[in-house]
Amino acid sequence: MASPNSLKKLFSDSIIYGLSSIVGRFLNYLLVPLYTYTLVSSGSYGIVTNFYAYTALLLVLLTFGMETTFFYFANKHKEQSDKVFSTALYMVGSVALTFVIVVNALLTPIASAIGYADHPEYITIMSVIVAFDAFQAILFAFLRFQGRAWKFAILKLLFIVMNIGLNLGVFLLAPRIAVTHPAMMGWYNADAQVYYIFLINLLCTVPITLGFIPEIKRMRHGIDMRLAGQMLRYSWPLLLLGLAGILNQVADKICYRFIMPGPEGDAQLGIYGACAKIAMIMAMITQAFRYAYEPFVFGGGSGKGSKESQAVVMKYFVIFTLLAFLAVMAYMSLLRHIISQRYWEGLRVVPIVMLAEIFMGIYFNLSFWYKLIAKTWWGAVMSAIGCATLLAVNFIFVPRYGYVACAWGGVCGYGVCMLMSYFLGQHYNPVRYPVKAIAGYFALSAALFAAMRATTGLAPWASLTLNTLLLGIYAAVVAWNERELLKRVTAKFSRR
Repeated sequence: MASPNSLKKLFSDSIIYGLSSIVGRFLNYLLVPLYTYTLVSSGSYGIVTNFYAYTALLLVLLTFGMETTFFYFANKHKEQSDKVFSTALYMVGSVALTFVIVVNALLTPIASAIGYADHPEYITIMSVIVAFDAFQAILFAFLRFQGRAWKFAILKLLFIVMNIGLNLGVFLLAPRIAVTHPAMMGWYNADAQVYYIFLINLLCTVPITLGFIPEIKRMRHGIDMRLAGQMLRYSWPLLLLGLAGILNQVADKICYRFIMPGPEGDAQLGIYGACAKIAMIMAMITQAFRYAYEPFVFGGGSGKGSKESQAVVMKYFVIFTLLAFLAVMAYMSLLRHIISQRYWEGLRVVPIVMLAEIFMGIYFNLSFWYKLIAKTWWGAVMSAIGCATLLAVNFIFVPRYGYVACAWGGVCGYGVCMLMSYFLGQHYNPVRYPVKAIAGYFALSAALFAAMRATTGLAPWASLTLNTLLLGIYAAVVAWNERELLKRVTAKFSRR
């Protein structure tokens, strides 16, 4: 049994890791209004959306499951953890360096193949960025292994602060200085906005790597080829699982430019990418939940008490995410100002993307059945089927319905994963989820959402007032249905 001190450290470290990630993600979220208000066209933001989808996919390929593999082997061979770390870092670093060399050696054909023949410099910069990110992934994993949560958090947030600072300088200050003091701004080109976004990312990535010099020095332990072989055999299934998972998130943004090529396709992708960012509040909620819940489930194992907890937590996860969904819908007339008015035509995808994120969160909750009984290959199978569903919806319907089909593709893909995981989980490791209660909250939310949509033609103050009342109805129903839990929580705090 874990000691009170170890549990206390686990809790405190989880808070630091969680907050650094969530706060960092929120700060990075602030770049969305900056880009949508200052970029010359939505097509420029479409290019940014497309490239960051590529980098997310490439990062999974270049790390090839080595983060989790490092944790497994470092804990298994604690007396040789430095050797494990050095071997992992050499492998990922070698693959990352090879990737940069190959990409730049084949730069012209690659640029032509993905539709950037006029801007091969984008590919050069992004190849270096993703290589650094892959290398850093193992370094950050080593900090987590050592329990150095504060250095982890400081380096993560330092990158975000530098990134935001440079973006504010280039997109807000530089254009004004170029007008008032043109002699000082010989380097500035108003037509190179996308290039500056990628360059800033690179300029912020390099200093973070320098912050790992003490850890990089441990590479003196070299690479153990026998250990490397064992680690690779362990990591390849994780790579498949990671690829299937990330494709569910980015495949639509990658394939969109092939389905709808040209400036119009970039413009639509930019609108879709910007509006989808409004829905990312759901992703932040899910991530915060994951940091807190994953250690809890694995700590409880697969016993009866754990299964009862999973069932209860699932219900309250759904309740909370549906509340967030209704809150965003209720105040969309205010939240839409996060992005420029040029992008507002795409706001219709926000509820669809949020629904996809809710399905993804439920799928995450349901996924513990195969993790707890060591059948993780099921995760790869389900994610692959979900990804195939998403791609099918995109290729069939995007030519007719545009980016709205991308949003529905996410709903279909995660919906298939969610349903498969539920029925397979009930067979292999059944949990009695309160399906009727969850379905009831979905039905209530759907009715309230429809009522909110009916208020859009009213005066802004009237619409906001009625939407607030509708949101209150949801909160009141939840409070009444869950009154026994609220009583227990209130009693617990009153005793304190």
